[in-house]
Amino acid sequence: MSFSADELEAGARAATGLSDFGSPYYREGLERTVDGLNTEAELNDLGRVMQHATISNALIQRLRIIDTVKQNPEIADEVVDGPIVVLGLPRTGTTALGQLVSADPQFRFLRTWESQAPTPPPEAATQRTDPRIAQAAEGIGMIEQMFPDFKAIINSEAEAATECQDLMGMSFRTFHFDGVVRVPGYVEWLLDCDMRETYAFHKQALKLLQWHCKPNLWLLRTPVHMFALDAFVETYPGAKFLWSHRDPAKVLGSVCSLIAYVRSWSSDYKNNAELGAEQLAWWSEGIKRAMDFRTKFGDDRFVDVSFADLQSDPVGTVANSYRELGLEFSAESRARVQHWADGHQPGQRGTHSYDLADYGLTPDQVHEVFSDYLGAYDASA
Repeated sequence: MSFSADELEAGARAATGLSDFGSPYYREGLERTVDGLNTEAELNDLGRVMQHATISNALIQRLRIIDTVKQNPEIADEVVDGPIVVLGLPRTGTTALGQLVSADPQFRFLRTWESQAPTPPPEAATQRTDPRIAQAAEGIGMIEQMFPDFKAIINSEAEAATECQDLMGMSFRTFHFDGVVRVPGYVEWLLDCDMRETYAFHKQALKLLQWHCKPNLWLLRTPVHMFALDAFVETYPGAKFLWSHRDPAKVLGSVCSLIAYVRSWSSDYKNNAELGAEQLAWWSEGIKRAMDFRTKFGDDRFVDVSFADLQSDPVGTVANSYRELGLEFSAESRARVQHWADGHQPGQRGTHSYDLADYGLTPDQVHEVFSDYLGAYDASA
């Protein structure tokens, strides 16, 4: 079974009764995604089912968001404050840092259940009982039952803060696709494409989500923003960043292990040396772009967070970060963050074992590629 952009769009229209996908900007990304799935991904039967569902849902949600905003033009008047953005290489504690800060009630954050189904817009009165919460929890439980090692690698909860890659995926410009299936041609295109409309749609989705469910001060998280910070800040001029740091040699082994495991669900293709080389090249490029942005715009937007500090003193690390960001860390905020930390100790969901050498890489090789980064930041942990 091959994928067809036209057939996927037709299916989304039939499922929703809607026809307006908004700006045609998304279409090139959809075609690139479909081409990668057809020519590079080498999908197995389960992979074809999973990727068909992923793309179909992205198209369905795009239709629904566009329609909801058209029917409710006042959504466009919503003001998105901030955001505060957690970024850094993957596997540097970005998940823990994002979920720690999201425990603070002054922030609005993207919850897993909202990420998968932003419409209808959440309501403040029912945000803890919305049926989509149970649906998301069931999906997470199914994944963890089918693929039990996943639980030790990623902390995923229906109501927890998640990455905003699903929102970017509705414009079909996100590294998420390559994280679950092998589509290197798509990534090479993605590295050079214009991301401004992706972030414009992303902001439209945040406005919709906060419309009836405040606050307006957003906390966002995903490492992939590093590849396009110029476009991100053009859309969010008030953005500030919490940048987490860890030894890239430890990062790359963990990244490759995670991707190899997740890709194995959808394809029987395996080439660890190829995977290692690709991830080294792509994430070193992401770091280079983020460093170039920081050199151009200055340090005022950034607060650096050490992975070691986050592991040893999570609440104190958050408190110090707030101080540098100029945010209030109230007694209630501290209590909420402490409560999350107490309930999410490192390793309590299991241990993720990996070896950088399994992916054809050595620590010295990684350190050489990341030498500028290691010279600029405390990333020794």
